Formats: sequence, structure tokens, C-alpha cells
Amino acid sequence: MTEDLAMTISNLTEAPRSAVLDEAHSGHIRGALGTIQHGDHGPRTTWKHRLQTLLAIIGPGLIVMVGDNDAGAFGTYTQAGQNYGTTLLWTLLLLVPVLYVNQEMVLRLGAVTGVGHARLILERFGKFWGAFSVIDLFLLNALTIVTEFIGIALALSYLGVSRELGVALSAVVIMLAVSTGDFRRFERFALALCAGSLLLVPVFVMIHPPLGQLVRDMVLVRLPADAKLSEVMLLIIAIVGTTIAPWQLFFQQSYVIDKRITPRFIKYQRVDLWLGIVIVIIGAAAMMAFTSAAFAGRPEFGNFVDAGAVAKGLDQYAGRLPGVLFALALIDASIIGAAAVSLSTAYAIGDVMSLKHSLHRKPADAKGFYGIYFALIAVSAGLVLTPGAPLGLLTNAVQTLAGVLLPSATVFLLLLCNDRAVLGPWVNSRSMNLFTGAVIAVLVMLSIILTASVLFPEATNETVILSILGGGTAASLIIALASGVFRKSGDVQTKRPVKPHTLDSWRMPPLAQLPPTPLSPASRVWMGVLRLYLVVAGGLVLIRIIGLAISR
Repeated sequence: MTEDLAMTISNLTEAPRSAVLDEAHSGHIRGALGTIQHGDHGPRTTWKHRLQTLLAIIGPGLIVMVGDNDAGAFGTYTQAGQNYGTTLLWTLLLLVPVLYVNQEMVLRLGAVTGVGHARLILERFGKFWGAFSVIDLFLLNALTIVTEFIGIALALSYLGVSRELGVALSAVVIMLAVSTGDFRRFERFALALCAGSLLLVPVFVMIHPPLGQLVRDMVLVRLPADAKLSEVMLLIIAIVGTTIAPWQLFFQQSYVIDKRITPRFIKYQRVDLWLGIVIVIIGAAAMMAFTSAAFAGRPEFGNFVDAGAVAKGLDQYAGRLPGVLFALALIDASIIGAAAVSLSTAYAIGDVMSLKHSLHRKPADAKGFYGIYFALIAVSAGLVLTPGAPLGLLTNAVQTLAGVLLPSATVFLLLLCNDRAVLGPWVNSRSMNLFTGAVIAVLVMLSIILTASVLFPEATNETVILSILGGGTAASLIIALASGVFRKSGDVQTKRPVKPHTLDSWRMPPLAQLPPTPLSPASRVWMGVLRLYLVVAGGLVLIRIIGLAISR
């Protein structure tokens, strides 16, 4: 009786302060591997209790990371291994802290605010940026989902299964898995697919690339010998783009909210994220390594075609079983990628339009949310099965647009994580701001290089690339000095001491109660510059892609 009364009082006191937009986002945490009762504030004093809590929380980090090793990632990582051996393995190690920092910020935003990423951008930075974030996410995600079905089609072709039947059945499975109205059931389906991604490990074992060489290339930063710098840089940008994609930010924040995770469980969510990062790096490194070993000294080395050709090559040089396992892993990755990317879009639009948007709801109770999800899957699968569709061009468009749009997504993530009205005592530390600022500077430079290579392929050479990198570095340092980021922390960066129990229970107030966003004149200028760059670069890239499609 006392426990029920305490829970009732807790609910009554928390309800007025909650910013949650869909009531289905509040309640018991019913994860794939366990349950945590709503209002459970008891201490986790034993290892058994902590493990049970972790098992209940596990899901968002694993799914977003494994979903990132999708069909596009399979193509990018195997291209790196087939064309350049293991010389680019070091890029994966450098991306680990970037992956963690970006995704840790969004999981913190989700747990503390209870509001999705797109809605926060709309409320804190205005209608232009809110609309822009949803529109660019919708376009980019739609193209990404097409690449997932391309991956399924390539794998089925190698396995000798009807492409039309296999793609159609995959689309039906992806839609059915999400539409049960049972969050736990979907998460179990997704975690089963995460386990399926480990099929790459036996392929690695059977081909057994030299471990000593792998360790050296993982820690030694170098570029492939006798390779064009422009081509290598574009591949590195593709690795960055496929490993750190804008949809990940929107998906994890919304999924954390839908799973009903609160600040009390953020430390468990961080462990979940690290598990996902470890698995994604293992998968990426394995693909680079076994394609390098399988194709070394063969005519196909340096002549990558697509992931389907990789499966055939593994079959030819390593045996039928490695080829089949690789193809099955590609199908597995494409299915979880299509589900996660589609969900990120449906969540974002549901957030902005104030629709019911939760996997706890059945389709009849959230028609708009599921309608968006089903439409994306159906149209993408249909496009892949359409004769004469420019699938190769669409794949390139995904990588290019992701590279152009990623810096803006990271900028708004950083601004939101420094907004005290939004995160209160959970705002970023100074060290995290410095690191994220450096990441944004690098992403902007890579984005400019990628945009230039698409618009002016013949003029983008080593000199241009080095000039962009050198000029960008100098400009970043000047901006940093002018902004005073190297000075001691000011009021915005300084965190007041907060008691642990207060930190665990602090939630963002309702959106209507938040004060205006405190943007300095310098911030407004740089946001204007960013807006101009995105409109011009994105528009020119789209015009270029449409022109290429028409010419074909």
C-alpha cells in the first residue's frame, strides 16, 4: 500500500513537469530482455540487480549501431578492403570517440527531455530549421531505404533466390515486425537481427587474414601507396558518412523516449551504446580484413563492383560457405537498417506534427505514424523492383547528401546539449564541447571536399583537397580563438553542483514553458552561413544528380 501511494504521489508530482508529447511514452520499461516498473527508484546495490537493469535497458544503442552497418556500410567497407587492403583500418579506430560522443548526446537528450530531435529543433530554432531538419531527413532516409533493398536484391541474386519475391517478402517482414503494437516484440526482433550481424565473424575466421598486419593498420595512420589522394579521400568520406549518419541521431533519441528511459538509467544506456559501438567496429573491421585477404593478388583487387560481387568473389576464392554467410549477413543488415531508418523518419514527422508516434500503439491507434513507415518501405521496395531505375546513382546520392547534411545535424545537436532550459544540469561539459566543435570542423571540411568532387569531378585534385583541409584548419582555429573557446569556462559552460538524486530526476519542463533560446549575435551569423551553405550545396548536388539521371 505504501509503495502504491508513493508511486501515485510521484506520478502526480512529475506529470505537470513532463514534456512528453505522446502519453504512450510514459510507463513501465518493457525491454526485450527485462522489465523495470514505472516509479522504480530503488537502489541497485548488487551485481545481479544491476545486470537485470542493464538487460532491461539494452536495445537503443545496439540497434542504432548495428543498423548503421547496413547495406551501404557493407559496400563501403568491402570496397575499402578490396581496393586498398587494410590500410584504412585506422579510420575505424578514430571514429569510435566520434560515434560515442554524438550518440551519447542524443540518448541524454531523449532521456532528459522526452521530446524527439526534430521537435526540439523546431521549438528552439524556429520553423525554417524545424522544417529543414524533417524534409532533409525524409529525402535522405527515403534514398537510404532504397539502398537497403538494393542490398537485399544483390544478396538474393547471389543465393539464387527470386529477386522480386525476396524483396517483396522482406518488405512485408519489415512492416509486420513493427506493426504489432508491442514494443517488446519489435525489440526482440531487432536484437535477433543484431545477433545475426555476427555472421561476419565466422567469415573472418574461415578466411583468417594476418592478425599482425591488422593490428598495425588499425593503429598506424597511413594512406594506400600508389593511390590517388582524391579517390582515397572520397572513400574516407564515405566511411565517415556511412558510420556517422544523420538518421542515427533522430532514431536513437526517439527510441530512447519510446522505450520510456529516464535520466536515472542513462549510465546503463551508455553501456548499451558501447556494446553497439564494439559490434559495429568488429563488423566493419572484419569486412575490410577478409575482403583484403580474399582478393589480394587476384584480378578483382582494386576493382570493386558491389557487395553482390564480393559474395561471389568470396565463394570463388574462399569457398561457398563464406559467400553464403556474407550474403545472409547482408540481408540481415539491410532489414534492420530499413526498419531503423524508416522508424527515424516516422518518429520525426510524428514529433513535429504532434501525431501519436509510438511502437506501444497499434496501427489503428497511430495511423499517421504507421502510414509514413509503411509508405517508405513500400515505395522503396517498389523502386528497386522497377526496371531501369538508376539504382547506382541513388546509392551515390545517399553518400553525397549524407556528407552535405551531417555537419548541420551535429551543429544543432551541440547547441541543444548546451541549452540549459532543455538539459538543465545535464548540459555538456567543456571538454565535450571542445571535442564536438573539432568534429564539426572536420565534418564541414569533408563535406566541402565531397560537394566539390560531385560538382566539379575533374577539377577536384590533390591540390584542391589539401587547400580545403589547410584553409579549413586555419579558419577553424581563427573562429575558435575569436569565440573564446580556449578561455576559461563562463556561465554557460559551468555546471552548478547537483545532488545525484536531483540529477536522476531532473526532466525538461513542457515546451510551452521554456524561455527563448539564448543565441548570441555570432551564433546567429554562423547559423545564417550554415543555412546558405546547406541550401546552395544541397541544391547544386541535387541538380547534378538529376542531370546525371537525365543524361543516362
